[in-house]
This record gives sequence, C-alpha cells and structure tokens, in this order.
Amino acid sequence: MAEVAGLIYSPEVWASFLSLTLLEIVLGVDNVIFISIAASRLPPEERRIARTAGLAAGMLLRILLLLSIVWITSLEEPIGSVLGFEFSWRDIIFVGGGAFLIWKSVRYICLEMDTAPKRGPRRKEVAFWLVITQIMLLDIVFSLDSVITAVGIADHLPVMVAAIIIAVIVMMVASGPVSRFVERHPSTRMLCLAFLLLIGIALVADGFHHHIERAFIYGGIIFAGLVEALNLFRAKKARTRA
Repeated sequence: MAEVAGLIYSPEVWASFLSLTLLEIVLGVDNVIFISIAASRLPPEERRIARTAGLAAGMLLRILLLLSIVWITSLEEPIGSVLGFEFSWRDIIFVGGGAFLIWKSVRYICLEMDTAPKRGPRRKEVAFWLVITQIMLLDIVFSLDSVITAVGIADHLPVMVAAIIIAVIVMMVASGPVSRFVERHPSTRMLCLAFLLLIGIALVADGFHHHIERAFIYGGIIFAGLVEALNLFRAKKARTRA
C-alpha cells in the first residue's frame, strides 16, 4: 500500500503518466485510421463492433507485451546477417508489417479510384473475421513502437498499463466520429490512405535501419489535413451560396 500511495502522490509519476497517455494517443492515430478504413468495408451494423474489438485487442496486446518486456528487448538482438547487414526479429516484423500496410493502402487506393465515379454501394463487403485478422496483424506492428515508447518514458508498470488503457478508451470514443467523417468525405479517406502508405514506408525503412523521424510524417499529414479542411470549408460555403 505504501508503494501505491507513493505512486499516487508523486508529481514525477503523474507527469510521466500524462505525457505517456498523450503519446500513446498520438501513436495510436495510425491504428485508428487503419481500423476505421478496414471496418468501413463491413456491413454497417458490424462496423462499430469491429472497431471496438480491434482497439480492445490492441490494448490487450500492448499490456501483454509490457508484461514480457524482457522478450521485447531480445527482439532487437541480431539473429543473422545477409551481405554484412545484420537483422533482428524486430527488423523482420517491421519490414513485414510495413510491406503489408503498403499493400493494403495501395489496394484500397486502387479500389477508391475504381469506385469513385459510381453511385450506390462503393465497396464490396468483406468477412468480419478477415477484417479483425488484418487489424490484429497491424496491431502487433503498431504495438512494438508503442510499448518501446512506454518503457522509455515511465519506470512503473502500473503507470504504463494505466496510460495505455486510458489512451485506448479515448481512441474507442474517437473512432466512431472519425469513421463517420472519413466515410462522408471520399477525399479525406484518400488522404488517410496516403498517410497509412507513408507509415508503411517508414516501417520498412526502420526495418532496414534507416529511421525516418515520425515528426516529419505527422507534420506533413497535419499540413495536408489543414489543406483538406480548407477545401471542405470552401465546398460547404459554395453549397450554402448555391
């Protein structure tokens, strides 16, 4: 009890908790976007369940990875080399996950371009289990960065777990409005797919030991988002005047 009380009344612990929670939410943005786009291919009545299940699975996975942090650390140890290039399990996971994300993003972009001029149902619906499987695969990749960040910021496991739970709850609340907004605006959906494509490229680059600062990617996507917001605002004013 004394240890718990020490955590509760420690300003350093609260500072690490708040900063880690905020960072977990930021790092989860790409996950929320992927879940929203993947779930949009399901029947309307199944989308909310898929989003909630995907985020809940991601939360459990992050907590399990935290509990096995020694194993996570071992993933960065070299396991082989090719032509002098040493690689680890972390590199393999990043390259595989990044390639998967690139493939899914390009595929969705092609589907959007094929279906954009048509009216009525825009996308062929897919099986619920297939969407959940895709979400779980990307959760594994996204969770590695999230867990490594958590360990780097906070020293106490309860603080890390609490920050992850709070961040996932925030993302669960936000995923519905994000999904509905992206569904209503096709150009925004294309922007989100381009963002996921950039994340996939960054993951592959990380796997080959060429780190791309996420600040550059997030900065670019924020700027593009502001431009898109101006376009939407202009289109809304034009419809009001018409």
